[in-house]
Amino acid sequence: MGVRRSSRLAGAVSRPRDGDGSRYARFARYSTGVIAVALLLTGCTSDPLAEQFREGSGKNYIAGDGTISVYAAEDRGEPIEFAGETVEGGSYDSADVAGQVQVVNFWYAGCAPCRVEAPILEEVYEGTARDEVSFVGVNVRDQAGTAASFEEDYGVTYPSILDVNEGAVQLAFAGPVPPAAVPTTIVLDQEGRVAARVLGQLEEASILDSIISDLLDEQA
Repeated sequence: MGVRRSSRLAGAVSRPRDGDGSRYARFARYSTGVIAVALLLTGCTSDPLAEQFREGSGKNYIAGDGTISVYAAEDRGEPIEFAGETVEGGSYDSADVAGQVQVVNFWYAGCAPCRVEAPILEEVYEGTARDEVSFVGVNVRDQAGTAASFEEDYGVTYPSILDVNEGAVQLAFAGPVPPAAVPTTIVLDQEGRVAARVLGQLEEASILDSIISDLLDEQA
């Protein structure tokens, strides 16, 4: 699919896409460490997310600032496995898509940024190969009916896990790179390790497309 260039990616480079001559933004690769430093709630008294929570903002969600963190292979930690019941009453298990790049989006219907980014996520999803990339939402607040209405209204066709009661999926990600805000999009590499995180609203399809492309290239 065609991909929009993102003017927000400092240090991004571009190259022609194989086969069609189009160009798209890619993250600069570094040999060590994190390309962009994540904002973490734990132990960070000046974190803007924590300040927003303490001060109150009139919002029903803790909003991230769009920080994009990409992690080198040696910094990705252990694989993450998770499972749960979907909005439609089925089941989802990350083990079923082992070996694929996994895009995991944390959301709920009353979150305004979630509504804005839903069509962007769907756009990227529709442009990915099903045997190489999987998408799943993690709804952190709603009951099935509310979540289903959201999916219908915003044309979301990939599944979402209802993680309302026990929060098992959120717990599975509660390591060094937690979701920390709603919405948050986390991308797992083919080994199931956290390779990237968008903390807050995803604003450009090209951002996620570039992350996915780089991870697929690792196995090429």
